[in-house]
Amino acid sequence: MEQRKLYKTLENALKKFQSFENDIQLLSYVLKEVISHENIEITGGRIWELNDNKTAYIMAEQHGEIEKIRRGYTLKLEVYPIYFEVGKNRSVLAKETDKYLEQAGIHVFSATGIGERYKVKDSHGNDQYLYQYILAFNSNDLNINLLNTMNIISTSVSSMLRTRGIETKARAIEKDLVKAREIQRSILPEHEYSFGNYEIFGISIPDRIVGGDFFDYTKFESEKDRLGIAIGDAASKGFSAAAQALYVSGALKMGMENELKMTTVMRKINNLVHRVFPYERFITLFYMEVYKDTKGLCLFVNAGHNPPIHLSYETNNIQTLEATGPVVGPAPEQEYTTDSFYMEKNDVLVLYTDGIVEATNNKFEFYGEDKLKEVILDTKNFSAKEIAEQIIESVQKFSARAKYSDDKTIVVVKRIN
Repeated sequence: MEQRKLYKTLENALKKFQSFENDIQLLSYVLKEVISHENIEITGGRIWELNDNKTAYIMAEQHGEIEKIRRGYTLKLEVYPIYFEVGKNRSVLAKETDKYLEQAGIHVFSATGIGERYKVKDSHGNDQYLYQYILAFNSNDLNINLLNTMNIISTSVSSMLRTRGIETKARAIEKDLVKAREIQRSILPEHEYSFGNYEIFGISIPDRIVGGDFFDYTKFESEKDRLGIAIGDAASKGFSAAAQALYVSGALKMGMENELKMTTVMRKINNLVHRVFPYERFITLFYMEVYKDTKGLCLFVNAGHNPPIHLSYETNNIQTLEATGPVVGPAPEQEYTTDSFYMEKNDVLVLYTDGIVEATNNKFEFYGEDKLKEVILDTKNFSAKEIAEQIIESVQKFSARAKYSDDKTIVVVKRIN
């Protein structure tokens, strides 16, 4: 049979390859299709599978016009080295040497390698190669045509096995990613929140499926006139960053709900992160508390995070809330202090992560703090939600053609009374 036609025949036969539960089922289907095809001179065959320690092949399936051999029959490489020839040449025609197989009427070894190809050492310490599976055939055409047929079968089916393996892994990874994203979303609060004289709106957009940014609102059962607001940014990427963010978010909430001082909590979190994530990069973290009071007192601790921007509505004066301690993680036993400021009616506070001000355009220019401050000034009469949306839209437009991006998180706090 002409080789290109044979390849097309196998390609059509293997369109169902995704529906098989395992490789043996797939190979069994292939073997039956090859045997039944009128233009392929193969009348029967067997599937041999390499054992786990790569010292022997075990008979797994057999089909067609053949003398049946017992299932699970094992051929050890030390007494049946011809399998090394298959590993070297892919397909082999040779005289059968196993007595049991000869008694079953098999006088010619005609086989091809399928699947992964492993590098091993033989009994003399020489490098050899072994295929994951062997397809052995019975045929009335034991010549070069059969060798060519076996080579086409080997390459076609091996490609399908590889694709099947990749897609299976991809589906498993996709499920894990979806689950990870669901977990990460579960730790983020609702975007919009009202507390006393304040309206708050937060949004986080991961650069990948999961990211290292987070924000949170912490309510206190014993003190209902106090609300904690946090924003954090793990400097690494992907799952590593997401794991750190999840850990720090949980530790911060637990510490504050146990009514510890915010500087004590920050110090403890730093020591925990240093111990639990010794090989990861740092985390920046900003935590503040607002109160149901008339003066608008706000207390905060800033562990190396981007300085939040406070806009005074009446004067258009802008101040930034600078760091009161180092980033979290690199060194143990760090000290943190608190600072304070006041929010008057209609004042705006914007908490943000690196992905906002370090967003770049196609010329690798940064969005920057100045542009962020301009948007805050231009939108100061908007609600907290509208301000956050305007900032995100501005950043997204600026960086639309950029090659690189980062997680983007914004929390806007506005005093409305």
